[in-house]
Amino acid sequence: MKYCTVCLQPDTRPNTHFNSGGVCPACDYYQHSRSIDWQERYEILRDLTKTIKRKSGQYFDCIIGVSGGKDSTRQALWVRDNLGLKPLLVCLSHPPQQVSQLGVDNISNLINHGFDVVLTTPAPETWRRLMRDSFFKFTNWARSTELALFSSVPQLAIKYNIPLIFWGENPALQVGDLKTMGNTGYDGNNLRYSNTLSSGHAWMLDAGYDANSILPYIYPDIEAFDSSKIQIVFLGWFLGDWGLLENASYACPVGLHIREEAPELTGDLYGLSNLDEDWHNMNQMIKYLKFGFGKITEYVNEELRSGAMDRATATDLVERYDGNCSEAYIDSFCEFIQITKQDFWAHVKESMNKELFEIDAMGNIRRKFQVGVGL
Repeated sequence: MKYCTVCLQPDTRPNTHFNSGGVCPACDYYQHSRSIDWQERYEILRDLTKTIKRKSGQYFDCIIGVSGGKDSTRQALWVRDNLGLKPLLVCLSHPPQQVSQLGVDNISNLINHGFDVVLTTPAPETWRRLMRDSFFKFTNWARSTELALFSSVPQLAIKYNIPLIFWGENPALQVGDLKTMGNTGYDGNNLRYSNTLSSGHAWMLDAGYDANSILPYIYPDIEAFDSSKIQIVFLGWFLGDWGLLENASYACPVGLHIREEAPELTGDLYGLSNLDEDWHNMNQMIKYLKFGFGKITEYVNEELRSGAMDRATATDLVERYDGNCSEAYIDSFCEFIQITKQDFWAHVKESMNKELFEIDAMGNIRRKFQVGVGL
């Protein structure tokens, strides 16, 4: 395990590769972005939206997937107010046992801003069973739900004949998932190769699910994209101030509600992420045990790149908070998928990265690496 020489990104992130100087892709891109002509990029975006026009008889210019959080709130408002486009917003709604009041309030905020919003809700029992199966197969309960989340937008784009999809950040450039890189920095049609989507849905069929019951979880294939002329565009590529704190600064004054829990309970430094439900905080904990980094690492990395935080402070924050999760979130998750906490921890400990972590004599998980140094 090695760390980026600029930020605290470890090389354990899936699909990443450091350059010869030991710099991660996100830091390399950030350095490059400092010399970018952002006005020129804005003009590229304006030209692009003119070439991908709404089709005859179509009411919407584009489609945007939203949770109501900081990123999607900014995207929706920016596309409408700066580009003059009429977007259709699509929100994948969680079951009642999972959705948070914050999530409900933030989607309501977007509706109150005058947007048309389509709410889609896959069958709750299939959702629950797939979540349980995802947890035990991948030690990632969100593998199935994220398939539904990512699939809902292009599915509706094809159904409603809307060829332009706006997505937020380019995972290749802004977090380092290099397999998603398309023909240009804004081309998102290779999103299907991301770590999130690459497992596909075949494992669901292998597990005995009927094909019709998992339709919400099937990401449209390349042929469907091509025949409908679907183009995903990463909006973050065009914005010089796209980032965690910047997007929150844009969204909070227009009604975004954020978390009030301390980072000891959420593993979230500022309470800005995973607002629509609580269990992703737990998934960040599991990610930390598998790869050695969580949400705190992603926060401090942006501040390290910009020079807003020094490495010693960032290291201290990661050591104190990365991978933290409230027991209440674990309790409610176990109740939903109908397992005991003993079953939960037995599986998590079995799946954790044994090179990075160990279990002491008292059964507690201890990291073997030094934050900022590695192994």
